[in-house]
Amino acid sequence: MFANRYTALVDACALAGALRRNLLLTLAEAEFFRVRWSQPIMDETRIAIEGILSKKHVSDATVRAVRACGGMMKAFEDAMVAGFEEYLPACAGLPDPKDAHVLAAALKTRADVIVTENLNHFPDEVLDPLGIEAHPADTFIANTIALEVGRAVTAIRRMRERLVDPTLSADDLFLKMEAQGLIDTVDTLKPYIHSL
Repeated sequence: MFANRYTALVDACALAGALRRNLLLTLAEAEFFRVRWSQPIMDETRIAIEGILSKKHVSDATVRAVRACGGMMKAFEDAMVAGFEEYLPACAGLPDPKDAHVLAAALKTRADVIVTENLNHFPDEVLDPLGIEAHPADTFIANTIALEVGRAVTAIRRMRERLVDPTLSADDLFLKMEAQGLIDTVDTLKPYIHSL
């Protein structure tokens, strides 16, 4: 599962939260996989980030959400999947037709996996014949780390060291991960806490 061949289409629900987003993009930047999204996914991500920040009473939530999505698109210029509409008919079997654009983008870019928190929206009986899996961010991140732990730990340590508001120790990072349901990720990283 390395970037020259393994492709992950990341759904908005996996990109909305800052910590999940940072972990996913850190591992993509370290070339563990090729990250992909579409304009509708970015639009949903922006709305979700704005909603999260508004609930925290952040006064410039809209500006920050736009900046976050702009930063992602600038950092991963090749991530945008366009022209996926022709694949929409193949996505008719999904429980929620509103998710068809996600699967269509995954098909267009030949993604191996859709990273999403809405697993029930992407059932195996629809994805298996198409050769695509769906995993929650926690499982995907933990599995990615396990591929080459040393390189992943180094990348995540750099991510942690870049955090400034607030700064986080490795223990603090684990607590934050656990609070956000990243249990498998914490279990995978715990033996390497002194390297984080």
